[in-house]
Amino acid sequence: MKFSVIVTAGGSSSRYGKINKLLEKINDKEVIVHSIEAFLPFNPCEIIVSASEALETELNTILEKNNLSFVKVVRGGSTRQASVFNALKACDNPDIVAIHDAARPLVKKEDIQKCLESAIKNKASIVAVKAVDTIKKADSNGKITETPDRNTLWYVQTPQIFDYNLILDAHKKLEGQSYSDDAGMVEALGFPVYVSEGSYSNIKITTKKDIYIAQMLFENVE
Repeated sequence: MKFSVIVTAGGSSSRYGKINKLLEKINDKEVIVHSIEAFLPFNPCEIIVSASEALETELNTILEKNNLSFVKVVRGGSTRQASVFNALKACDNPDIVAIHDAARPLVKKEDIQKCLESAIKNKASIVAVKAVDTIKKADSNGKITETPDRNTLWYVQTPQIFDYNLILDAHKKLEGQSYSDDAGMVEALGFPVYVSEGSYSNIKITTKKDIYIAQMLFENVE
């Protein structure tokens, strides 16, 4: 089985500040390096990073410094969806492909493994955790219209892992639209996507406080 990994790093990091959040360090290693190295135990046939133009030069230097020069860097697009599509087109026709946020450096090996096994079986699987808060739906005026049963709700994370031809076809058919995640695209085509339960420690680095939280969590991820 050929297994490819796409790591999305095309965002502007505007909510984080002047420094790109992916270049911040956790235990003396950049966030994006942690995110890439999480997949090395699975011996992927390739790892592709879709990166913003502003990040490319420094990213290549970091990859070389960390003995990751085999990682392929492609230019990201104007949206996350476009960035993933660029990376999918650069893949070497794998059987299965994982799509992971570069800003999730604490993903656990066992959670990747479970999701990968589910994707091999079901063709589409995502890492997610059960909702712990009550969720409300409201209309444009702020009036609550529904309180869904939280036992049916999940907080979506990455990786999201798919049959390669399935997710590539979804991106081709839905090109130029604005889906917030790849699973939503597969769902829109009427194909079932399965949840693989992950860990609450798999946080996404968005603000500076998340770096401090990630540093505290890091020792418990291994």
